[in-house]
Amino acid sequence: MKTALVSLLLAATALASDNPGDRLKETLEERAANARAARMTTDQRIDFYRSLVSAKPESARYKVLLAATFLQKMRETTDFGYITRASKVLDEVFTTDPANYDALCLRAQIQLEYHLFDKAAETARQLIAIAPNDPLNWGALGDALTEMGDYDAAGDAIQKMVDLRPDLASYNRAAHFRFLHNDPAGAIDIMKRAISAGSSAPENVAWCLTELGDMYFKTGRIAEAKSAYEAALRAFPGSHKSWAALGRLQAATGDAKSAIESYRRAQSITPLPDYAAALYDAYSAAGLKTEAQKQHDTIDLIDQLAVANNERVNRNLSLIFSDRGWLLARALQLAQAELDFRRDVYTYDALAWAYYKNGDLARAEESLAKALKLSTPEPQFYYHASLIEKAQGNSEAAASYRRQAESLNPLWPGLRDLPK
Repeated sequence: MKTALVSLLLAATALASDNPGDRLKETLEERAANARAARMTTDQRIDFYRSLVSAKPESARYKVLLAATFLQKMRETTDFGYITRASKVLDEVFTTDPANYDALCLRAQIQLEYHLFDKAAETARQLIAIAPNDPLNWGALGDALTEMGDYDAAGDAIQKMVDLRPDLASYNRAAHFRFLHNDPAGAIDIMKRAISAGSSAPENVAWCLTELGDMYFKTGRIAEAKSAYEAALRAFPGSHKSWAALGRLQAATGDAKSAIESYRRAQSITPLPDYAAALYDAYSAAGLKTEAQKQHDTIDLIDQLAVANNERVNRNLSLIFSDRGWLLARALQLAQAELDFRRDVYTYDALAWAYYKNGDLARAEESLAKALKLSTPEPQFYYHASLIEKAQGNSEAAASYRRQAESLNPLWPGLRDLPK
């Protein structure tokens, strides 16, 4: 099939001329080929577009399609090597066509993946000036501004995206925005619309189903969360995010054996430190000290490599260290450095937790206020808040935060240790 598609597109290109009929034929044949490509797996599309680039190296269009497919593969695997490949392909495009619109759109996506949110916002605004009715530009701007903590402007950008194209991509962003602003019911409704809208990439649907499950889980709707996670895995069995989410639910409900298996599945797909930390906890709870130590060693190795590569930013790793009382100075360093890129409520929560673990209660309180400013229904935020207030002797506030965490999800890890 790949050879036939390449031949089809090259034949169409050969017909290109100033004749309107030839141009129309070229356009129709390219659309037909793209429709067939949309039914391929991501790996098949990578091979397909590589073949086209090899056959027509002067074509920027095929290079852009290859770069876009690399980015899709990165989202499926969290392997940032695919971003490197996409960047190299785009650099080739910019060498001969520095104003290539589609390549600039992908550049904004890469900047977001590298957490260069200020640059991504700048690129998105440049693209909006060129094409104000392209919803993807507003989505990129909304993503960047959300991570930067500029929620009012982010909301405007996301609403503009929904107005221009109400689909999975725009509804997904709108649902996240509603959840951030303490409207879980509205967020769940909009995320269901995202899922109903569908996508040609099963991973994108699985992502939304997992996000829906997370909203259910964080607000105590355990059975619905489990159903959403299982639906995500039916849509895309290779979703490490879905396996990990299911593992978290299983651990919370006391099914340690299933939790270990789910987290192992997630880790086998993408070896993130979050999954190693979750397995460390699960193995430790099961009394499997040797297995737990292996996961601890894995996390140590990940951090050592990060230090060697001068990587100062990793909010998730900061939380891993703070949660378990490991390398607390490093946890604080990672959370503080994150502020150079992100100023959202999740970063301030990680920073408050790291300050608390390092005994700096005044700064913990200051960061906590910023984490809670939207009243986001995150049990983790209120769990952290309860302990921070307890450490400062504010027993009434500590108990109030505990009740808020428990009202969201009474199964949240650590709640039983909090003050009544």
